[in-house]
Amino acid sequence: MNGLALALLILFGALLIGGILLQPGTKGGLGASFGGGGANSAFGAQGATPFLSKATYWLAAGFLGTTLFIEVLIIRQSRSVLDKTTDKAPVTAPAPAVPVSAPVPVPAPTHTPSKK
Repeated sequence: MNGLALALLILFGALLIGGILLQPGTKGGLGASFGGGGANSAFGAQGATPFLSKATYWLAAGFLGTTLFIEVLIIRQSRSVLDKTTDKAPVTAPAPAVPVSAPVPVPAPTHTPSKK
């Protein structure tokens, strides 16, 4: 179920991005390069603007709904980050690390002058 919901989320996201980029803006945008601003289009005299705006609303609603559904799945599986950080035992500071074999300082050799 998680894989299907994630696949739908990715699909809705990609289609939403494409639908937004195809809408004609004030300077044309990508929609004008695909014939979105022409009067002789398949969608009528207004072009694809009403269809693209309605499709954008529906894709945004699908994206939001899928996102909320994934969140509900996460909550039902008790995968909350806050639940995992709260422990029943009190938190204590760790003991300081002591090296296993500490080097022992060697005294400097004392040199005594030899008598001749």
